Amino acid sequence: MDTVTINAKGISVSLDLTVGHIADMIIESGARRLKPLHRAPWVDAGETLPPDLPRGTVRLSGDFLCAPFSRSDVEEAPLHGWPANSAWDVVDSGATDGGWRAVFRLRHKVMGASVDKIFTLRDNHPFLYQEHVFSGRSGAISVAHHPMTAMKGGGRLAFSPKRFAATPADPLEPDPVRGRFMLAYPGRSSDLGHFPAAGGGTLDLADYRMDDRREDFLTLVEADHGGPGWTALARQAEDDLVLVLKNPAELPVTMLWFSNGGRDYAPWSGRHLGVLGIEDGRTAVGHAASLGDNWLKREGVATAFELGQDRVSFRHVIGALPLSGGGPPRAITTAGGHLRLAGAAASEVPFDSEFLRIGQPAAR
Repeated sequence: MDTVTINAKGISVSLDLTVGHIADMIIESGARRLKPLHRAPWVDAGETLPPDLPRGTVRLSGDFLCAPFSRSDVEEAPLHGWPANSAWDVVDSGATDGGWRAVFRLRHKVMGASVDKIFTLRDNHPFLYQEHVFSGRSGAISVAHHPMTAMKGGGRLAFSPKRFAATPADPLEPDPVRGRFMLAYPGRSSDLGHFPAAGGGTLDLADYRMDDRREDFLTLVEADHGGPGWTALARQAEDDLVLVLKNPAELPVTMLWFSNGGRDYAPWSGRHLGVLGIEDGRTAVGHAASLGDNWLKREGVATAFELGQDRVSFRHVIGALPLSGGGPPRAITTAGGHLRLAGAAASEVPFDSEFLRIGQPAAR
């Protein structure tokens, strides 16, 4: 069994056990079926792929755990680590009072620690509640979630308050023969609506335009605001709102990956279109960089978890709603068993407002 599917009323989630990627997520809203997550076009095509691809790229889907994020240059492992590239086993899966809970365990160790992935679905909640748990051993590990969504007609983003956005020193695709980019590298701005562009001027980071062929990567650093960190994407053609939420004390950065036909080599081949990665993490780029002196640490931002404790865990939420009001919300709050969206069309939906542990100290 390569894929396992769990269900609660109004929602189902499928996990690809060969690599730990979410293969599918379906949310029922009236007569509609919302599918907020992306699956790479080559995964089910049966085509011959370059032989040196990491297994996680071959099976690229949905969301997965990166541990470490990006380069595995402390402990030998593929890009984004063993959790994104190797097999997971079902430890437990069963109905709960009002939903479903499943526990999966990575067969590989990470820095000597065992890793569990816990999925919780609640009846009539349009969200997947996730927790990852590292148990035992010592050392430190950088981590990130890697949810990806895709659009056919572009979309508009909104965020919880951020201190600033910054690109690294070099773009993902610096060679114009292989790909292209639009942001300045390095670049930085506290105004997300005016980020330095490669060709001069500025770009609005909240505007995802389908005619902008690009491969861009940047990091958003959370401001101190006391609430959940969140990203909301209003997908125009899909007529829905994709929501990603975190606890900023656990995952203080959000990395955005704009992948819209910006790579011309296999397996991307200009066909990876309209994709946005919303990658909440506790990391710099690469394991060694995350453990050493890096630019985020100099800004007071944690970039790894210490594994010397018996148990280290962090939580994350992904969901989707029908689009209301034409754009993303101005603000999101969680309290009293509901998630509330403020904007042109205010609304609220059922939500486990205790799950993200907002206001509680994170592991170090």
